[in-house]
Amino acid sequence: MKTLVSVIVLVVLSAFLILGWQGISFVTIPPGNGSKVMDFEVTPGESFTKIAKRLEQKGLVKNATYLKVFSKLRGVTQEIRIGEYELNDGMTPTEVLKILGSGKSKLKSFTIPEGQNIYEIAQILADKGYGTYEENLANFKDKELIQSLLGKELPSLEGYLFPETYNVTKYTTPREIAQIMVERFQAVWNELSWDGAKMSQHELVTLASIVEKETGAPEERPRIASVFHNRLRKGMRLQSDPTIIYGIAAETGKIIKNIRKKDIKGKTPYNTYTIKALPVGPISNPGREALKAVLNPDGSPYLYFVSRNDGTHVFSKTLQEHNAAVREFQLRRSARKGKSWRDLQKRRTN
Repeated sequence: MKTLVSVIVLVVLSAFLILGWQGISFVTIPPGNGSKVMDFEVTPGESFTKIAKRLEQKGLVKNATYLKVFSKLRGVTQEIRIGEYELNDGMTPTEVLKILGSGKSKLKSFTIPEGQNIYEIAQILADKGYGTYEENLANFKDKELIQSLLGKELPSLEGYLFPETYNVTKYTTPREIAQIMVERFQAVWNELSWDGAKMSQHELVTLASIVEKETGAPEERPRIASVFHNRLRKGMRLQSDPTIIYGIAAETGKIIKNIRKKDIKGKTPYNTYTIKALPVGPISNPGREALKAVLNPDGSPYLYFVSRNDGTHVFSKTLQEHNAAVREFQLRRSARKGKSWRDLQKRRTN
């Protein structure tokens, strides 16, 4: 009888030792060497049992049952957060649970170039998987959202969606993205000095949006800004082609590439060929340098500029000088041959 009891005790002790070793091994020794790296997504409403099973199937933990027991003992079962996480098979269960409970989802990036308007940004976000074009545009024009972010009654967030590279998670909503972009604009704006400006913030942003669309040459922005400041002071029309294009887009939702004669005469609240003032609002989303340019124009006496066909411009003080520059660079076919605004891009990369 004693022998039988001894055997049973030995078996039980052996079982405990084996389980103990397996438990220690499970907790301390990862399933692999870290060479297997993958994204692991915790979806809304998913149970921990299902999560543990998927972790085992993907080779990220050795045993789903052990993981459930381990997480219960540590009291972290309810701490797992929805998100997309980067895991590898060189992680211990403790490290896996820590990451899944952090809520720090894997970041994805998207870039909004300077000078893009709300229609273009709506499409960029849709292409990246953040909402549909229509949903993004609706957010940009949402009166309640505009009021909450800017404290103003504006037709849209045009001008206030700061162009930059953003890092967001898969679960960041299109509405949250709009908020992040406006908050970034406000942060940049607060870094700039505009206390002495004679124009309102909205007027300055509007002017910066035109400067942004008129040139891609960074060194020209302060001079372009001075031309527009000079024209406004003299009561002259700004006569900026991009304002024609935006006025049409605001009415039709479509961005045209070529301006027709009837478009120049089109009466929209943005067309600076027909209004003797700034447009009703921005026509694009300007970057930091365009904002700085309208706050700090170079003080030039120029009233006109015309494209050299390579992304840069010739500046003139008088209409006579301007007309001569137009004849030289626009009407003379040889001056345009082989030239392109892309020459400016080549210059940047050289």
